[in-house]
Amino acid sequence: MEVKRKIIHIDMDAFYASVDQRDFPELRGKPIAVGGSPDGRGVVATASYEARRFGVRSAMPSRQALQLCPDIIFTVPRFDAYKEVSLHIRSIFKRYTDLIEPLSLDEAYLDVTEDKLGIGSAIDIAKAIKDAIYNELDLTASAGVSVNKFVAKIASDYQKPNGLTFIGPSKVLPFLEQLPIEKFFGVGKVTAQKMKGMGIHNGFDLKQISEEQLRRKFGKSGAFLYQMVRGEDKRDVKPNRLSKSIGIEDTFAVDLREPEDMMKELNSLCMRLEKRLSGKSKEGRTVTLKIKYADFTLVTRSKTLTYYINTAEDLSRIIGELFAKVDLHDSKVRLLGVALSNFYDTDLEKYSSPQLRLFE
Repeated sequence: MEVKRKIIHIDMDAFYASVDQRDFPELRGKPIAVGGSPDGRGVVATASYEARRFGVRSAMPSRQALQLCPDIIFTVPRFDAYKEVSLHIRSIFKRYTDLIEPLSLDEAYLDVTEDKLGIGSAIDIAKAIKDAIYNELDLTASAGVSVNKFVAKIASDYQKPNGLTFIGPSKVLPFLEQLPIEKFFGVGKVTAQKMKGMGIHNGFDLKQISEEQLRRKFGKSGAFLYQMVRGEDKRDVKPNRLSKSIGIEDTFAVDLREPEDMMKELNSLCMRLEKRLSGKSKEGRTVTLKIKYADFTLVTRSKTLTYYINTAEDLSRIIGELFAKVDLHDSKVRLLGVALSNFYDTDLEKYSSPQLRLFE
């Protein structure tokens, strides 16, 4: 008999902004944006819930955030502080399990099928973790509990902030059938629009489409969605996995025509990539630019450095150099992406002998 796994997904609530509000009492209860600036330059990394009520979101240009919320307060990101808090949160996780897969500084999967303390109940463990984070760090987290990673991640977002959602084995399929298509992992605005054009508005509608049709329309992600809507996700929680490449990309609802608009989007992507790299404590040497035109022609350009980088400033500088060398030919662009690879820890794994690693 197959043992049902117990997976928890923990997601901190407006993490960077919440840490800033905790550390600076004058910011509490006010709309703040971490990143960006009052002069309209840069992009928002994270917004507090007070700012989100006005429509301010991550990766939004500062100028737009100011238009939506004129009283918004911009704060300078403090990644050292966020990382210190993240390490404390990780230590709380380790009280219950060693099967921890961090996704960033502020979220992680935990497999508690067999927990260290013999508690047995994943719901009780999730509640204990949330209580510890609040009591020890004065921060709130949302938790999703289910039988696999996909459903647990969706569940953690279901009752934010400070939520705890359990979706047991018998509830997985009914839950997924009523779920709006936009809530499915990997379905962005463009894909959602395309699906709605096919009459797919929720999980139930998605379930009526054959795997072949989904593959034909959406490629590998179509096959992934076919399995997910049926509650099939056998991916393990993988602690300490080494990433070969970390990237961010966006497909646009309206094709971009102006190079200035493209570079603005690329700078926004670099800001988001910095957040993801910081969460994984990654720095790399190879920067890659990805451009997909309206006719689906794909172009990539890369540059490998002799040193390691992980900041938005450095990424934007290299991406700008690569972008300047691309001959756009007045083409319309439907997708842009940036990625970093050749990481420091991966290089150690590739080039260091066991003896060298021992002495390091």
